[in-house]
Amino acid sequence: MTLTIRNIIPIIKANWIGQNDVAIIDSISIDSRSLQNDENTLFFALLGPNHDGHQYIEELIAKNVHHFVVTRIPENVKGKGNFLVVENTLEALQNFAAFYRSQFDFPIIGITGSNGKTIIKEWLNFLLSPDFNIIRSPKSYNSQVGVPLSILGINENHNLGIFEAGISQMHEMEKLQKIIQPTIGILTNIGSAHDEGFSSAAEKIKEKLKLFSTVTILILNKNKTISAFINPKIKQFSWCSDDKSADVFITKKNKGELTELNVTYREDTFTINIPFQDQASLENAIHCMMVMLYFGYNQKTIQTRMALLYPVEMRLKVKNGINNTTIIDDSYSSDFQSLKIALDFLENQKQHKKKTLILSDIFQSGLSNDELYSKVSQLIISNKINRVIGIGETISRYKSKFINCITFTNVSDFINAFESLSFENETILIKGARNFHFEEIVSMLEEKTHETVLEINLNAISHNLNFYKSKLAPKTKMMVMVKAFGYGNGGFEIAKLLEHHKVDYLGVAFADEGISLKNAGITVPIMVLNPETTSFSAIIQHQLEPEIYSIKGLKSFLKIAEQKKLQHFPIHIKIDTGMHRLGFEEENLPELIQILKGKNNVQIKSILSHMATSDDLKHDAFSKSQIALFEKLSTQLQTELKINPPEPTANGAKLIRHILNTSGITNYPEAQYDMVRLGIGLYGISNDAEEQKELEIVGTLKSVISQIRTIEKDESVGYGRRFIATETTKIATIPIGYADGISRAWGQGVGYVLINNTPAKIIGSICMDMLMVNITGIDCKEGNTVIIFGENPTVNFMAKKLNTIPYEILTSISQRVKRVFFRE
Repeated sequence: MTLTIRNIIPIIKANWIGQNDVAIIDSISIDSRSLQNDENTLFFALLGPNHDGHQYIEELIAKNVHHFVVTRIPENVKGKGNFLVVENTLEALQNFAAFYRSQFDFPIIGITGSNGKTIIKEWLNFLLSPDFNIIRSPKSYNSQVGVPLSILGINENHNLGIFEAGISQMHEMEKLQKIIQPTIGILTNIGSAHDEGFSSAAEKIKEKLKLFSTVTILILNKNKTISAFINPKIKQFSWCSDDKSADVFITKKNKGELTELNVTYREDTFTINIPFQDQASLENAIHCMMVMLYFGYNQKTIQTRMALLYPVEMRLKVKNGINNTTIIDDSYSSDFQSLKIALDFLENQKQHKKKTLILSDIFQSGLSNDELYSKVSQLIISNKINRVIGIGETISRYKSKFINCITFTNVSDFINAFESLSFENETILIKGARNFHFEEIVSMLEEKTHETVLEINLNAISHNLNFYKSKLAPKTKMMVMVKAFGYGNGGFEIAKLLEHHKVDYLGVAFADEGISLKNAGITVPIMVLNPETTSFSAIIQHQLEPEIYSIKGLKSFLKIAEQKKLQHFPIHIKIDTGMHRLGFEEENLPELIQILKGKNNVQIKSILSHMATSDDLKHDAFSKSQIALFEKLSTQLQTELKINPPEPTANGAKLIRHILNTSGITNYPEAQYDMVRLGIGLYGISNDAEEQKELEIVGTLKSVISQIRTIEKDESVGYGRRFIATETTKIATIPIGYADGISRAWGQGVGYVLINNTPAKIIGSICMDMLMVNITGIDCKEGNTVIIFGENPTVNFMAKKLNTIPYEILTSISQRVKRVFFRE
């Protein structure tokens, strides 16, 4: 569908200010950082608690983007583009998506519920794709922004849509209903997720049911509580395992690793084997079967396809690869919409200048192959991909559309040619449809490490960052600490994400940490908090910014600055207000001021101090005395060095003052000054119980069961026979130990791991590379996943039991534990 600015103006009720209302629009964007933005893009400048899309318009115009939906036109871009002025840019995006959806007339499945939405959507796509050209929500795009972006992927060749809708508070679903306009509804279940956004369970049920106000049929698990809220005019197609009045009655029994469903429908009974046993997967599978029954599929087709259901992997994973490569693993789907998302993720996470894309045939685009691969080619060019490796018969036929492209008919041919392809010093996106089995390619390219991994949830980092941003005044800057390998979570990958979120500063402890980030391409200013005088030359060479905390250090830096004939090199002055660790004390200030007066070699970029007890309100008086002393001494410095806060410094930058750390952000908002320093809060850790509920867990440490054995009464486990069985006991050995960062004090019955959602006590002493757990009564087998920490047990819980702090738990995880970064 081709639209012009003139077409769009009435749809979103905009006031147009510009020169060209017949400009053609063929893509919508809300992300100024996307390389896919071009002259035919319409950019919606969305507003958030700490985000304003309007501030990126000038940058976008420089990148040849000319068309914008705004609430106001910034002074610096007036007369430079086409502006569609509206009252609310998010509502304008939603209204445009609702109009766009109304132009298509084919069945749309709308899915909502507390859990299972994404899995049902992906399984339905798998089950129905042999017979339909399907458009579906990419990944978990089910929010107020994600839904309209999903809908805008529809084209004239699609004949079935599957979209999920997620809400967290009242009055959200009616907006999503107008956008999706489903004809078929699926209600998965009603659980406790987002309970805080509703006054009662009844209120949440009513809100979710608004999605189905105009559906032809609603598919659900029969439930008297929910049925009481459903409009009687809506036709229901229900299933149940304990109420034979449901349209479909189901019983189940376990068969090895399968579950056999006995299905009774219209007085006919048949069986289906599902390759899962957990209740959540069975319910999700049954909802999919119900759709197939509603569509009139015969029993044999249902049985055959349902038996092939698979675990859904919706996460983009970042892994270390061979020969200094970085792997982005998206090896379970290949459609045009998710390719665009994956390419944006590649740009955000790239660790090397060279970018390679390994891509399978693309399915269900709704386009002819010629048009599809032309669009894919343009997408790859705009994302500046250096090399394309295509795998599949179709993409091989369109090889000529790509620059620097080699193709293979199948994965086997790729594997045979692997040694000749030379992968090194590059970021590799592996993007393939599930039936191509690209996991074999991932395995070949992935750096081989042991089976213990620390999974880092990049979505959680973004959430936590935004949580703390929401506490800040609009003009307060943010520095984020990435020292100590990002508190054990991984330095560069997190720094790259923070750069993507446009934080103002990164903080590291030592110069070598900052140098590594600069060498990896990080451009955000980096402050070195504990610089050694021997590192000053390297700091200057790599354009890092040192914290200066002593007269000796200042003189040493000034000497080097004079030798190198530096002008206005940024430094940061640290004042000791009571921490008594590093910093200038009050008595040092006259000498400090005397040395700095008239010096043009350096520029004081900021004045800072560090709070000792911001996390403990028992010491509130002391914390406030620190803030008061900081105010006094920083003001003295500004006055005597003639740095007036409202005035710019020598190179046009305003002086920054900062004293608050993570706990200070929450407990002392009046002391935000010009910037705050976010540390462990970014990683989902708070010592405030209420605040902890708002944060998301970032790191999950996982391993596997290496071996299972049974020991008899009086037999022992581990060094020193520190565990002796009092009865027949089943034990499992896990390949993680104190060399990986697990404290020996966590052993001997103090700590536990989680296996199949069941706690298993650690028995005996923790070894260097292994620990043993009691799995008596736990249903598990060798190779099963083991959770060392994450949601349960939490790092906070471990720290409390070990009489330490969460920082120590996180930063102790050794470098030999592989970090895997993922985005949902």
